[in-house]
Amino acid sequence: MISEQLQAKAQKIKLVVTDIDGVWTDAKIYYTGEGELLKAFSYYDGMGTALLTKANIRTAIITGENSEPVARRAEKLKIEDVFLGVHDKLEAFESLLEKYQLHPSEVAYIGDDLNDYNVMQVAGLTAAPSSTPAFHILKPDILLSRAGGDGAFREFADLIIASQR
Repeated sequence: MISEQLQAKAQKIKLVVTDIDGVWTDAKIYYTGEGELLKAFSYYDGMGTALLTKANIRTAIITGENSEPVARRAEKLKIEDVFLGVHDKLEAFESLLEKYQLHPSEVAYIGDDLNDYNVMQVAGLTAAPSSTPAFHILKPDILLSRAGGDGAFREFADLIIASQR
C-alpha cells in the first residue's frame, strides 16, 4: 500500500513511461555466437500494459538501447510510443507531454539507473525496481518490492490502477 500523498499523485496519472533494461529485464544482456542480442521479459509486465490500457492509461517506452527485441515486445503489446536508442530521455519525455497535451503531474515514470535521473526529476510519480543500483541518486517516490525483470513494471501499474478506483 502507498501513502495518501502518493495515492493522490497516482490518481492523476494518464500515461506511464518506462525504461526497459533493468525494469522489464534483469539488466543482463545475452549475445549468441553470431552477436544477436537476447533479452528475457516477464509476462507480468506485459499484463501490466494490458491492465493500464483497460484503465485508459497509455504506456510508452523510452530506452537508451536500440534493441530489436524491445521493438518486437512493444509491437506484440501494441505500445505505440516507443523511443529506442535515446540519449536524451527528457527530450523524448517532453515530446510525449506535447503529443498528448499532458502536464508532468499526469505522467508516471519507472526507471532504474542514472540515465533515468532527469526524467525522474520531472515526472509526477516515479518508481524504481528493488534491484536498482542507483536508489540513493534517483530517489524515486516508490521503491518497488519486485526486481527488474520480475514484474516491477506490473507492480507499479497495479499501484496506479488501484489508486484510480
